[in-house]
Amino acid sequence: MAKSPKKKSEDGIVVNDDFVAVIDGSTSKSSMQHSLFRSNGRYCMQLVSRYLRHAPKDITCRQFCSGVTAYVRKHYRKSRLLRLSLQPAERMCASAVIFSRVNREVWLIGDCQCLINGELFENPKPYEQRLAEERAAIIRQMADTSGLSIHDTARDQIIPHMKEAMNRQNIDYAVIDGFPIPSEHVKIITLDFRPWELVLASDGYPFLCSTLQESEERLARQLADDPLNIGQFKATKALMQGNVSFDDRAYIRLQV
Repeated sequence: MAKSPKKKSEDGIVVNDDFVAVIDGSTSKSSMQHSLFRSNGRYCMQLVSRYLRHAPKDITCRQFCSGVTAYVRKHYRKSRLLRLSLQPAERMCASAVIFSRVNREVWLIGDCQCLINGELFENPKPYEQRLAEERAAIIRQMADTSGLSIHDTARDQIIPHMKEAMNRQNIDYAVIDGFPIPSEHVKIITLDFRPWELVLASDGYPFLCSTLQESEERLARQLADDPLNIGQFKATKALMQGNVSFDDRAYIRLQV
């Protein structure tokens, strides 16, 4: 579901006989566009979705990371590759949480989340919480915050720090961006053959629950009580005027 009724979501869901996945396209921090008709995040999400739909059913996580990296990379203009190698913030980017039926594994590549029999698993960007705290501190010092739902000037102040931190993507943390993914920053959770209930979701849900209704209710309370996201839950962005949430979101529950 898109955060804005005027835009298409950068989050997507893939379901076929062999894989179930939530893919979260990242909001671009750069003016460089890699598609004429889509945001960078939506374009990357669609590429990852397409690759997964046609992936061999027995592909390993390591093979998937290698293959999807090559697939995204070939959709960059060759003339841009050197610049993109030096400027990670200009790449298109996505995260994914994937259940592989054949391997009976859940893969967390980047900043998605899942519940496995009610236990939460995350793989957050290492800088995200620090910058969310920084943004919250900036807002608390403001005399007037009434305009932040129209133009989040506090987010403007942390964007340079976000871009700087992104220089360490696929070094200190994993994302899907067309450049090699370090396996040590990918989480693999192996399931035995007992019944398991899985919830896969993007980070648009600040409080992930075992049902979609409860997750939506918790999100609605968060947006009503703290639309700037500077209290118990802190984020690098606020609920903007005219939007229905602070971020795109995707959620799927399954039993395996």
